[in-house]
Amino acid sequence: MTDLEEIKKKFLADKFSRSVGITLDEIAPGKAVTSVVIAKDHYNGLGVVQGGLVFTLADFAFAAAANAKGKATVGIRCDIVFIKPVKGGKLTAIAEEVSCSNKISNYEVKIYSDKNELVAKFTGTGFRKD
Repeated sequence: MTDLEEIKKKFLADKFSRSVGITLDEIAPGKAVTSVVIAKDHYNGLGVVQGGLVFTLADFAFAAAANAKGKATVGIRCDIVFIKPVKGGKLTAIAEEVSCSNKISNYEVKIYSDKNELVAKFTGTGFRKD
């Protein structure tokens, strides 16, 4: 088993993401794609998808992309901008590396609706552990 296969296996076993229905669709060094099909439990009191689900989807993509480079990486700063409300369907998050040094990495994650509309943008900074 290659290192990337082992990393993918760890992320596929992530209990929290699985509990909310998030899947890891693609993983490669510096890139990952995650998705979630919106379920009735994903809505907030205003009838739109809970922002925490959108954040978790993006954070999971960020973590997978950063760790896929083979060095344990933990998030030290994350920001999200919600662009459009989500009312159903499927969301897909695409994480791509912006920069990476020995200790710090930066990623941008774009979250799209199943109509290919950009609904949120997430940025994450990771600390690459020894």
